[in-house]
Amino acid sequence: MTDRTTPIEKKTSRPRKGPWDQRIARFLVRPLVHTHVTPNHITTIRLLLGLGACGCLAYGEVPLIHWGAGLFALSHFVDHMDGELARLSGKTSRFGHLYDLTADITVNVLLFVSIGIGLMDSWLGDIAWIMGIIAGISVAGLFALFQYLENRMGQKQAGLPRFADFETEDALYLISPAIWGGGLIPILIAATIGAPLFGIWALFRYRREIFTARQ
Repeated sequence: MTDRTTPIEKKTSRPRKGPWDQRIARFLVRPLVHTHVTPNHITTIRLLLGLGACGCLAYGEVPLIHWGAGLFALSHFVDHMDGELARLSGKTSRFGHLYDLTADITVNVLLFVSIGIGLMDSWLGDIAWIMGIIAGISVAGLFALFQYLENRMGQKQAGLPRFADFETEDALYLISPAIWGGGLIPILIAATIGAPLFGIWALFRYRREIFTARQ
């Protein structure tokens, strides 16, 4: 199985605290350590949940979009369980690491593309799916950038601030309540504008780490 552990986590002394969702995930997978369940099994469940969420959101009508919101929240949480099981059990591998990264990118990109497709019958019209693609590509770029920065700097999420043990990426949990509250269009608009702007900010903020040759 994969090494889903970042360099900074390998150096961190035990016991680890971490964000709230990781603590809960660690508690839930602990009984699986000495079973035949592997981190890759959990990654597959995460991927299927995420794809199911995207399918429901692309349909674009209630109640499926509400089911899609719930499946996405669950998928995002399960994403932490494979890494915790890998750390606790020592079942790590290069393939598993790449599989985990691929699942993350696939779900997070298709999420916004699916929202765009589902909103094509709204007042946004055909531009909705274009916005979904822009948001999805931007999210993929941010994901790749911060993976690079984590490896380069040896810091989780490249040292972005944590608030009350919530990480920046935990903002994705807000998507589901926003959808349940009827906020699909604001989510798509915010992602289409916000993700590229955040990418530009990150490029400026981390320009030294990005453009300076590794010593």
